[in-house]
Amino acid sequence: MAKLGVFDLAVRYGKLTALSDLSFAVTEGERVFISGPNGAGKSSLLSAIAGSVRAAHGRIEMDGEILSGLGPESIARRGLSMVPEGRRIFPGLTVLENLLVGTGMRRDRGAVDDDLETVFTAFPILRERARANAGALSGGQQQMLAIARALMTNPKLMLVDEPSLGLAPKVVDEVYDRLCQLQQLRGLTLVIVEQSSARAARVGGRMLLMRGGKIVADGDARDFAARNLLTETYFGGAA
Repeated sequence: MAKLGVFDLAVRYGKLTALSDLSFAVTEGERVFISGPNGAGKSSLLSAIAGSVRAAHGRIEMDGEILSGLGPESIARRGLSMVPEGRRIFPGLTVLENLLVGTGMRRDRGAVDDDLETVFTAFPILRERARANAGALSGGQQQMLAIARALMTNPKLMLVDEPSLGLAPKVVDEVYDRLCQLQQLRGLTLVIVEQSSARAARVGGRMLLMRGGKIVADGDARDFAARNLLTETYFGGAA
């Protein structure tokens, strides 16, 4: 059984079709990058999976349970967490308070302290700045906080939208290093929208290339880079 299954998914905004009859599956523990040009439908896909955008038709499942039609909170309670584009932390709250926001729906309250120690170990700067307002963090530190907050929900599946957006390459390296370490430690399944297809190839994993609301290629990220399929997709050659 797939960890995540998407079947004939369509998303529309009025007359604009963002996703068109899109299908794919993700196995447990897999790392899947979604790449493609602006307007390909990448963020709409993550939003539909997380329940913040309603599908026109199609079905979304996690561990065989249908998520379609559920709201974001109900989906989160089933073990799906999303790190949104732009991070969307609470700048007026402290780092620690932001992290504890992620525990609000948990029933295993006894495990929260252990998970807090896990994220502080993965992101030492968050321990150092735990009492500081989150709005005072750098962009890279805020991205780390957004990932850590998502982990505090104790997810099985995590969606990450554009983690490298607006960050210096060295900072992106650090964010991905920690994210991959946490994936291994926690047995996470990751679906990551990454505009930099070269970055996805360096990190490694499976890649779905999107164009025009559809998946136009599916395979190993490094193979795609070597075969130049990325350029073809961006400029309309792949089909």
